Amino acid sequence: MKSFIPWLNDSAYIPPLSPGCIQCAKGAKMVILITGTCPAHCYYCPLSEKKCGHDVIYADEWQLQHETQTTILLKEAQAITAEGAGITGGDPLSVWKRTRNYIRLLKKNFGSPFHIHLYTSGLINANHIPDLTTAGLDEIRFHPIPETWGTMETSPIKNAITTALETSLDVALEIPVLPYQEQSILTLINWADKLGIKWINLNELEFSEQNADALLARGYHVKHELSAAVQESQTTALQILNIAHQKKYSIGIHYCSVSFKDGIQLRNRITRRAHNTAKPYEIITEDGTLLKGIITSSEQTLRSIRTHLIKHYHVPTKYLYINKEKNRVELASWILHELAQTLTTRGYNCFLIEEYPTADHLETERMPLP
Repeated sequence: MKSFIPWLNDSAYIPPLSPGCIQCAKGAKMVILITGTCPAHCYYCPLSEKKCGHDVIYADEWQLQHETQTTILLKEAQAITAEGAGITGGDPLSVWKRTRNYIRLLKKNFGSPFHIHLYTSGLINANHIPDLTTAGLDEIRFHPIPETWGTMETSPIKNAITTALETSLDVALEIPVLPYQEQSILTLINWADKLGIKWINLNELEFSEQNADALLARGYHVKHELSAAVQESQTTALQILNIAHQKKYSIGIHYCSVSFKDGIQLRNRITRRAHNTAKPYEIITEDGTLLKGIITSSEQTLRSIRTHLIKHYHVPTKYLYINKEKNRVELASWILHELAQTLTTRGYNCFLIEEYPTADHLETERMPLP
């Protein structure tokens, strides 16, 4: 009898565990949103409004303006020292040729050990799964809609799953844990185990701006004020694991919590990126964010601010940077601490900021100085 193993940030699993999930926990998986289009239209889809239903491409937080803009894709993989990639959507099979090209590109540049998995509804282009396998895909995760969890033998994606099982792919299922749906999920697990599916991932259901109205309309509520997770989703998942670990299943079962995604996966990924991309004047915090000083002025140009700092305060150039995009001069926080009092009397605006080391440079905190 296999044991039920508590893992990271409320997550837990019954072995085996996907290599993709192990890499994800390390922050070593690059997330490629290959398109926002999908034929399934699940009401609980958490994809943001700017991505959902739109044919856009993102490598982590970095948007690719065109599908041939692959230098950015490779640059992002190098920035996080990626050991693999998860190709998601939307549905990657809806743009299967693009997906195939990206798989080939990644394998060519990073080698066969670079683990690639993708998510799909399985509703379209399932006949091209062997083409993706030939290109180098390692794992495919099907997302059956909830209405079919108890009747998978007649599901519209049964043939797609069978096609995948006939290849060398690791075949998995991945679904959200809808509260109080223990029986239908256990029926799905039992069916998948008999079919020879390798593992099933159970994701804690979560609120987003995109799905909030649909979830509220169905009577769901947030777990608590500091979480986007849906109340009772985790309780249902752990009940399923408690029941499943008593059965002699071969299938691996992994429950992935919202706190794991935010507190482990994202944190580890941005920390890896920070260590690879931080400038000499940026301090990497324990959370993987970057701490630095910034100076703005409505009177002076950025270049004149930089020149003033070098000429009058002998600030080394390696600790200075003109950020034209954000219209500010950036510099080491420890230097700005010393100069802020004097600089503000000259009309400069001085701040300490903390931001993600990601492509979008999301700012998380700003403190005025002195």
